[in-house]
Amino acid sequence: MNSEQTHTKTPDEWLASVEAQKRGRFKVFLGYAPGVGKTFSMLSEAIRRKSRGEDIVIGIVETHGRARTAELASQLEQVPRRQMEYKGTLFEEMDVDAILARKPEVVLIDELAHTNIEGSLHAKRFQDVLQILEAEIDVLSTLNIQHVESMTPRVQSLTGITVRETVPDWVLDRADEVVLSDLTPEALVTRMTRGDIYPVERAERALSNFFRRGNLIALREMALQRVTRAVDRTLDDYVQRKKLSGHWQIAERIAVCISANPESRDLIARGARMAEAMNGEFYVVYVELDSDISETRKRSLEGNVLFAENVGARVVRLQGRSVPMATADYISKNRITQVIFGRSAVKGWKAYLYYHALGTFMRHAPHVDVHIVTQVAK
Repeated sequence: MNSEQTHTKTPDEWLASVEAQKRGRFKVFLGYAPGVGKTFSMLSEAIRRKSRGEDIVIGIVETHGRARTAELASQLEQVPRRQMEYKGTLFEEMDVDAILARKPEVVLIDELAHTNIEGSLHAKRFQDVLQILEAEIDVLSTLNIQHVESMTPRVQSLTGITVRETVPDWVLDRADEVVLSDLTPEALVTRMTRGDIYPVERAERALSNFFRRGNLIALREMALQRVTRAVDRTLDDYVQRKKLSGHWQIAERIAVCISANPESRDLIARGARMAEAMNGEFYVVYVELDSDISETRKRSLEGNVLFAENVGARVVRLQGRSVPMATADYISKNRITQVIFGRSAVKGWKAYLYYHALGTFMRHAPHVDVHIVTQVAK
């Protein structure tokens, strides 16, 4: 990367910059494999919007030799690409400066996960997109599920194919709209066989590797899950904006409330199994009280947190003087649907305090299902 490139922003810096000012709207057409119609759908929408009078240009679109896609692209203004030399070879990249100077209402930017040629303004195309959004220009873009960073290990394990270009999850979460460009695996295989996606000689090899039917079914499920997550997040925003009650939800959200006790790992494992069975989101919640804890309990807590992260939980640390009140507030605001508490086999005064705290929680988080698991000290 040469000295002309800008400072690479961290995710927090990107998010802070786009949230601190007006910005363009970001729409992503998500697919589960090449050839499902992401670019075609993006171009079709752009042509419809152009017919309604919107100022729309192509920043970069890759037709991959597909005639119907090229025919649609020819109907829209295209910002000339920037030619760049790298190791003696001439490449064409999207010209971000030219797009900013042209300042259309909407720009089409294909293949969000693309890595730019060394010497470009940014290392990754998604960083180009974020800069264009900062300039209050709307962006339509495309992405396949295998390029979402958190999905990459699963895709590589499933298909045996190394995914070299990825987009951080927070970039996709930043999108105002995520649209699934869908096609049944059977229809996609038919397109492949006809040579609509790759030349026929490449198609046969692809059908026996990445495009095996089992792979396509699994990839499609991943994409559907990701779009469901985006829809649920949109509902979150609506519920919070309209101040609606906590019983509005689509996806299951399972939260396990833990302490520094080693027995908390059993609760975490149980919650992970429940989240997997329900195809739900998984949270592990801990309330940090004002009082200090011993080094032994601190190490035990960090071990619990590490275990939670290893099984895929989103770990949430809360501050507060009251464990039930802080937990109930988070559970209600984030529309958790299932919560798991541990209960030690205690009697007398400790049992009274436990049930009093549980009653306080349930009064302030009435819409959540509560699971109480008896823990036996090991």
